[in-house]
Amino acid sequence: MDKNLALEFVRVTEMAALSCSPLTGRGDEKAADQAAVDSMRRGFDSIDMRGRVVIGEGERDEAPMLYIGEEVGRRELKDPEIDIALDPLEGTTICATGGAGALSVVAVAEKGNFLFAPDTYMEKVAVGPKAYGAVSLEKSPVENVISVAEALSKRVQDTTVVILDRPRHVEMINNIRDLGAKIRLISDGDISVALAAAWEDSGIDILLGTGGAPEGVITAAALKCLGGDFKGRLKWRSEDEKSRALKMGVTDLDKIYSRDELAKGDVMFVATGVTDGPLLKGVRTLSNHKARTESIVMRSKTETVRRIDALHNLSKKPNARRPEEYVDKGL
Repeated sequence: MDKNLALEFVRVTEMAALSCSPLTGRGDEKAADQAAVDSMRRGFDSIDMRGRVVIGEGERDEAPMLYIGEEVGRRELKDPEIDIALDPLEGTTICATGGAGALSVVAVAEKGNFLFAPDTYMEKVAVGPKAYGAVSLEKSPVENVISVAEALSKRVQDTTVVILDRPRHVEMINNIRDLGAKIRLISDGDISVALAAAWEDSGIDILLGTGGAPEGVITAAALKCLGGDFKGRLKWRSEDEKSRALKMGVTDLDKIYSRDELAKGDVMFVATGVTDGPLLKGVRTLSNHKARTESIVMRSKTETVRRIDALHNLSKKPNARRPEEYVDKGL
């Protein structure tokens, strides 16, 4: 996979972040998400690739664009075939409420290298490089926390666990509290905190719990670039989801997927901050119709991590959309 594509994808996430940023804190999740989706879609169509969305905004009858299976890019015969896992606005609620850690993210791989499955839930465990191999979904959450503490040469009491604040996690939260570990509950946006576990000074050691499967595949790709570890198991909400999964090629509905089974081969991960978070700074609006973004670009082949601090003149970006285009239409 051509490493020069990385900069093309950075431009895509930058524009998505710039487009939804004006809707930060305005309480309209749908408008913020649609602004990011529209900009990302236009960005993809300017790239020399035959792209296929394998992790997207939903399935075709649920999402107007960037749906699972959609074809994007200029699509010339000479262009490389690329599979794309994306979230134009990871943390729609975070953006709508002005919270921390909203991102625009894209992960890419050669055709056939990302898990291709319907939009559903996934049970997850994510850690950084020093705890690689220490976690498993065959272990209980408490056992995983103990294993990570040992791998990091920490006391359990000094180990920080991130969990989505959901009713389904009450028993897990109580068990980990009884163990004595520290817990950080989040309302949304588990990609950024899962990646933060791969940064030793982030204060985050492990992500546990059940969340969106799309975010799980993207997180696996990102942690592969960082040398971290990830395990995931699809959690079906209905028999219809299982049926669609079988038609899409999933053969074992109860399989525990490793990081490298969710994201095979050489992968790239790109993200741009929308709001300030543990991974990236958010979009900063400046005077004279300018803005600054912070992005991260990573490749699994070399485990190279680059941060890009970019200054944008929005008056010269025809793809930048005004928030009124979404809010006034009630989208």
